[in-house]
Amino acid sequence: MTKKSAHLISHSHWDREWYMPYERHHYLLTELMNDLLDTLERDSEYRYFHLDGQTIIIEDYLTVHPEKREQLEAYIKAGRIIIGPWYVLQDEFLTSSEANVRNLLIGHQDAAKYGVISKLGYFPDSFGNMGQAPQLLKQADIDTAVFGRGVKPTGFDNVVIDAHGSGYESPYSEMYWSAPDGSKVIGILFANWYSNGNEVPVEAEAAKAFWDKRLGDAQKYASTSELLFMNGCDHQPIQRDLSEAIDTAKALYPDVDFIHSSFEQYIDALKKQLPDDMVTIQGELRSQHTDGWGTLVNTASARVYLKQLNQLGQTLLEKGAEPLATLAHLAAGKAYPHQLLTHAWKTLMQNHPHDSICGCSVDEVHREMITRFDKSRHLTETIIDESLQVLAGQIDTASVASWPKDSLPVTIYNMTGWERTGTVRIELLVAKSYFKEGPNPPAIAERLAQLPLNLDNGVLLDDHGQATSAKAEDLGVHFGYELPKDKFRQPYMARRIALTFEAQQVPALGFKTWAWVSDPTVQAEAVNSPLIATDSGMANTHIAVSIHADGSYDITDKETGFTYEGMGVYENCGDLGNEYVFRQPDGDIALTTKGLPAQVKLVENEPYRVTYEIKHTWLIPASASELFEDEKRKMVPFRKRTASRSSELVPFELITRISLEQSGKGVQVSASYNNQAKDHRLRVLFPTGLTASTHLADSIFEAAERDTVPAKEWINPSNAQHQQAFISVSDGTQGLMIANKGLNEYEVLRDGKNTIAVTLLRSVSELGDWGVFPTPEAQCLGDHTVEFAVYPHKGNAIQSGAFASAYQFQSPWFHTTAMGQQQGTLPTSYQALEWSGSSLALSAFKMSLDHDDVIVRLYNLANEAEQLTLKPSFPVAAGYQSDILERRHDSAELADGLIRASAGKCEIITYAFQHKQS
Repeated sequence: MTKKSAHLISHSHWDREWYMPYERHHYLLTELMNDLLDTLERDSEYRYFHLDGQTIIIEDYLTVHPEKREQLEAYIKAGRIIIGPWYVLQDEFLTSSEANVRNLLIGHQDAAKYGVISKLGYFPDSFGNMGQAPQLLKQADIDTAVFGRGVKPTGFDNVVIDAHGSGYESPYSEMYWSAPDGSKVIGILFANWYSNGNEVPVEAEAAKAFWDKRLGDAQKYASTSELLFMNGCDHQPIQRDLSEAIDTAKALYPDVDFIHSSFEQYIDALKKQLPDDMVTIQGELRSQHTDGWGTLVNTASARVYLKQLNQLGQTLLEKGAEPLATLAHLAAGKAYPHQLLTHAWKTLMQNHPHDSICGCSVDEVHREMITRFDKSRHLTETIIDESLQVLAGQIDTASVASWPKDSLPVTIYNMTGWERTGTVRIELLVAKSYFKEGPNPPAIAERLAQLPLNLDNGVLLDDHGQATSAKAEDLGVHFGYELPKDKFRQPYMARRIALTFEAQQVPALGFKTWAWVSDPTVQAEAVNSPLIATDSGMANTHIAVSIHADGSYDITDKETGFTYEGMGVYENCGDLGNEYVFRQPDGDIALTTKGLPAQVKLVENEPYRVTYEIKHTWLIPASASELFEDEKRKMVPFRKRTASRSSELVPFELITRISLEQSGKGVQVSASYNNQAKDHRLRVLFPTGLTASTHLADSIFEAAERDTVPAKEWINPSNAQHQQAFISVSDGTQGLMIANKGLNEYEVLRDGKNTIAVTLLRSVSELGDWGVFPTPEAQCLGDHTVEFAVYPHKGNAIQSGAFASAYQFQSPWFHTTAMGQQQGTLPTSYQALEWSGSSLALSAFKMSLDHDDVIVRLYNLANEAEQLTLKPSFPVAAGYQSDILERRHDSAELADGLIRASAGKCEIITYAFQHKQS
């Protein structure tokens, strides 16, 4: 009989902030680390401590105790304190694909400073796990993952069952976990949680009772004789007398080998005994084979304002600062700001731990998060501005014969992966006057205000001399300043105008330049627009929109002829849940704006865009009933609460702006409201009318195909899920895709219409979980604006290419203006990288820290291979296959400057290009 081994792994799961503000947790962290170092010094039998898989703990500790660096580093290098591989323990579904990669990359970079890193995919408390995790881990040379949620490995009453035909994912706590591309790792579930070896008794009688139960529980799940016991829990102080407790256990159980172990030691032993009947689980781990109440998916709609700020911050880094800084380096030799970008990413990722970005902490935590979002964004925007300034100085505007000398060039930058057309609004200076600090700026302002602008006769010309319809507005005189690199600041007064126009066919990862010409002698042929406004809607070449009296709208896809009816109805219901879980009151019937009269008026009718404004004045319940407060104080579980909605009503005014652009293939929508109600949820509904049993949701490096009807074990009336950029329902012939900006929760309703419901607001009053933690700011009172877009398409969202519109919807345009007539090394239109692959998405265009290689990352959204071509427009000395850690692997052959490759199904592909310096 094989002797059992009990591996005790000491750790403390360190939520950086949660039910207390950050600095309170920080104080306790310093105590923990001081105790750990003292214990390691005095007790040679206390062999290992797992530092929770996140290197930020080291940063936080050394901020207070920099004098401990040498001692800490010695124990890390000795392998007694195990660090990495992440920077923070993130929520995987609420952070972007690239944010998940940067988290792993920066965690590795930080750990490299100490010479060692834990090669373990550590997900102890993630609220579900991304399906592509095995592929990401394998690319980082990690072959094992441990996780606390997402898989139910046993039957009821902790009875291990045969997985075949049972409906449960695995009979063991050990399994294989496979990504959609086929990458596979060993998966280990904390079946008895990551505290099953916590606070081990030293006294024999207590130890006997403790181990009789814990050993028995572990054996119910384990597939081998190697048993895992996690010695720690949330913010748990270290067990100083663990060595004595292990000695007691050894004396009580001579047939069990008790080991103060590490994950490396445990996994090495485990691998030697893994059974042949191990089950392979596929893709996302979202606890679908449960009753549906414990998935914590509704953190996707807690404090939606945080998700919006995060989406903006991530996008500005991924589709702004990084590619623009790369272009500035390639075009002008400007040093790529590696350290500044890492600092911006780290500041942003400090908001990515699961209790932070999920919005499930006390109010003080989320107030501080707003400051971090701002800090990261301010640095990111500065990098963007600096890069744009460098690029603007390199564009050759003097060579365009059709532009008069006094014209004002404007360059529009598209940092997405596809050619892009869309409406942009830019401000430019038509006249500027510097002044020294002290003289009389009002006189300068008065002079500038008198300048004639000739806006009515101005024309916007592209670099081929073709006119573009543009609206010009006089913005008056404003103060501004410049910060030259070689002198003191330069204040000025300037006359500004705004131009709004459709920027057509701007190259991917590139730019295109127009010129504003105010010379009345310049003649340009008028451009006819296919966009029209009607009495009750609008239409262009691709779609037609009809708006009803209640503010809902029908959208007809002119390509398929299919009409989607009753789009954009708002739904409101009560919520007796908390920041983690939505719970509609028993008997509560949702209110909707269907049939509610709305004020509809045309507010914009230009050749490039038509916009209608829809105003609803709605009366909704002010809050939950008085019973709700009593139930919360008594900690009545949310599923057993019997409160209802209040009979008191408050106004809820919704102002919706729905726009159709000249070349738009969908409508873009913003909804603004002032929330004065509590304890409720607001959603917007899109009945597709399509027959489909599954749908596609944009997730981490994949378009996840999910069942609309949940598993048989699911009893939660709600089946809300996570999304990134879009959700799409298709019947194979046509489909409807809803894109969003920072709206991470959706549900496809089982209503016979496959209605897509996107959550816009959830107002709750408490944290939830293990105590009574009021969070009045989670009611999200006050003004809000949300943005989403509706795209009908042929086939499914991948086959049709509609997914690219969703990614572009999330990405801002960038611009530089008024460069004047100048010589330069860059043409007026430019594309840094040409690529093709119809089911592929461009994820990153940046530079690597180790080699200053240009990094290009793409991923295949299809479940079949796709051909890929890459053609850099910059000189390349060598190309390499790479990975998410941006290492050079095999050389990539460039035939005639072109890479041809096959992207496997759902594969994440990275290339590194060594730039040839001129």
